[in-house]
Amino acid sequence: MDKKQNALPRIVIIGGGFGGIQLAKKLKNKPVEVLLLDKHNYHTFQPLLYQVATGVLEGDSIGFPIRRIFTHQKNFTFHMAVVQRIDTDNNTVISDAGEFKYDYLVVATGANTNFFGNKQLEHFTMPMKNIAEAQNLRSLILQNLEKALVTTDRAERDALLTFVVVGGGPTGVELSGAISELREYILCKDYPGLCNADMTVYLVEGKPELLAAMSPQASLKAKKFLSEMGVTIFNSVHVESYDGNMLTIDDGTKIKTRNVFWAAGVRGEIPEGIPPEIIAKGSRIQTDEINRVKGCTNVFAIGDVSAVSSEANPAGFPGVAQVALQQGKYLAKNIMHIINGEPTTPFVYNDLGTMATIGRNKAVADLGRFHFQGFFAWLLWMFVHLLSLAGFSNKAIVFLNWALGYFTRNSDNRLIVHHFNTKTMMTDPVAR
Repeated sequence: MDKKQNALPRIVIIGGGFGGIQLAKKLKNKPVEVLLLDKHNYHTFQPLLYQVATGVLEGDSIGFPIRRIFTHQKNFTFHMAVVQRIDTDNNTVISDAGEFKYDYLVVATGANTNFFGNKQLEHFTMPMKNIAEAQNLRSLILQNLEKALVTTDRAERDALLTFVVVGGGPTGVELSGAISELREYILCKDYPGLCNADMTVYLVEGKPELLAAMSPQASLKAKKFLSEMGVTIFNSVHVESYDGNMLTIDDGTKIKTRNVFWAAGVRGEIPEGIPPEIIAKGSRIQTDEINRVKGCTNVFAIGDVSAVSSEANPAGFPGVAQVALQQGKYLAKNIMHIINGEPTTPFVYNDLGTMATIGRNKAVADLGRFHFQGFFAWLLWMFVHLLSLAGFSNKAIVFLNWALGYFTRNSDNRLIVHHFNTKTMMTDPVAR
């Protein structure tokens, strides 16, 4: 059992995502002890995972060491740990790195891929929620291009060159656009033997439109951009099955493919110990208007794992970084209010807008009453994402990669560092 460093109240945060990091930052110089636990020792900038998957960026450039973020915060401690369960009766977090006492606990564990209970899809399709998964996806793409180059079986070559992205939200739209650009700008350069081959890209979405959370203008423009880039779009359909070779859609369509990338849903990552009766749809923890977990006095949840229930917000907030950042900021203030015996303030979400990039010079942006599409939206998307990255070195590396990629229409990041085994659906332990 660990010992507190001092008599100050200890706030334990589980998760080093946007919400957890923001909360810890806002508690700097406060009379509290902050302990952050995460299974990784780095913070991931998830909006750019699709660029790691398609070889635009290296994984290191969108990850930043958590300890470096808090180098000058004296009341902060970090432990790399996998949380096994929470004991709310004894105010204890149990992990593989030990047990940690808390006065206040914040669950900021984020979300993982939701396969909606379909074990076959979970095994055979490729998710993309962390750097390791994005690197696996990149390895699979490049390995299958290498295989397509040498196979003499035409049907197998077509399957290796067929890419299906499931999910028409920002991740799915951005990923399918990036794969289309890989076909447009890279295929002939790196694989001249495939230059005249039919590389096909499909996007499958269950809703009638793409980017359903954005404006109708953004949705229509995104679909137009992707169609012009040669992406075949299926709307109002759902994937029924995929066995690693044949994908079946519920409208009867069958697509033979070796590449299915799953971006169709998320579910909260809930540690054991949270009562099942307060877990809402999408595996999210029900909280009140200050993000306090229902039935608890000193346990809170923020970000993708939190479902703020109120009459004014029955559907909850969207699972985007801005919600987590703002909740972290609000919660830091409210925990200090609670410690000082002061009234708390209900969380109010300020929607700063939504953006998605489709490809070179192509993006859509909804900023309040203003809607942009095309080159200006693309510049705005790059500017916002560049500023949001943690660390000057990451900003510089990403900017340099983007600049070189823009002018050369190429990248140096297409390395198969680890072989992805399509039988086990895991990375081989030894690089080949």
